[in-house]
Amino acid sequence: MNPVVTAVALSQTHTFTKAVVPAILLLAGLGVEGDAHLGVTVKHRSRVRADPTQPNLRQVHLIHGELHDELQAAGFNVAEGTMGENITTRGIDLLGLPRGARLHLGADAIVEITGLRNPCVQLDHYQQGLTAAVLGRHADGSLMRRAGVMGIVVAGGTVGAGDSIRVTLPKPPHLPLERV
Repeated sequence: MNPVVTAVALSQTHTFTKAVVPAILLLAGLGVEGDAHLGVTVKHRSRVRADPTQPNLRQVHLIHGELHDELQAAGFNVAEGTMGENITTRGIDLLGLPRGARLHLGADAIVEITGLRNPCVQLDHYQQGLTAAVLGRHADGSLMRRAGVMGIVVAGGTVGAGDSIRVTLPKPPHLPLERV
């Protein structure tokens, strides 16, 4: 399967779940137009409390739709947008990408992957046990975060369901994703 965008979502307020819409507009250096996390500096409330001048490395949240499938099979009621993602994908191993990988979405938009979403208690507020379901352990015992990736908008453009995704990798050495 060729990598594809299956859904896009946004929320003007700091709600956990985002509304699925036909298309979103990505703005270079800012994020998703009309989304609460739009901006050059950090917008996530806990990070704003810590230091509101931090750069916003979490402008766009992406989740692979295959995670929704896995969680649904385990009895969770999740779908596009319910875990707060702006872009849902299929056919691409988002978690396996290196830091700095670029996703070319549709005709014009480019999102650069900055790191992993750190699962938080909001997942359990949505549905009990969801936080644990998106965490795991690597073979070496280190924590595995599977709740999607975060990125910044390098080139703006409209993105909608059905848009193709093309990946370009940064020059080696490739750095693994860490939580941002």
